[in-house]
Amino acid sequence: MSVLDEPDAQLSIEELFEKLQPKLRRIFSRFRLPPEDAEDVLQQSFLDLVYKQSQVYNPEAWLVATVRNRCIMYWRKRRRQIWDAVDSAMLELIAQPEAPGQQQVALRNDLQRILARLPERCRSVLVLRYGLGYRSREVADLLGYQPSSIRKVTSRCIAALTRELVGSGFEELEERNG
Repeated sequence: MSVLDEPDAQLSIEELFEKLQPKLRRIFSRFRLPPEDAEDVLQQSFLDLVYKQSQVYNPEAWLVATVRNRCIMYWRKRRRQIWDAVDSAMLELIAQPEAPGQQQVALRNDLQRILARLPERCRSVLVLRYGLGYRSREVADLLGYQPSSIRKVTSRCIAALTRELVGSGFEELEERNG
């Protein structure tokens, strides 16, 4: 008996993998997942299929959809990690240290130059939130946003800052000042 019990076509995991391999490769190629991460996504998807086999009506469609969704979730998680890294780096750079060194002053100047390239809305959100330490609700009140939407606005502004940092070669600025 096969691992997957489907009334019309009884396929083993190996047969299912062989049948879907071209389609799965296209999905991974389209989402540009690194090979090692693509392998993890594929393994986890097959494990889920084995665990949920009694609830899955069409294993082929289920597996393709699951792999696609996991690829989307992979990039969402990666994007959040980048934003979180920029978020903490911004907090460190904008925060007023007691005795700033020459390197911190240069980095702060570079960051302020990059912040100046952002739209006024983003500058205001980022300066209030991270430069002056206001809470999200206070930023929303001061700038006229709904408290429920300020997190999304802040995320978009951090994304814009990230693009500017990457576009201006922030690593090069950091090395020059270091």
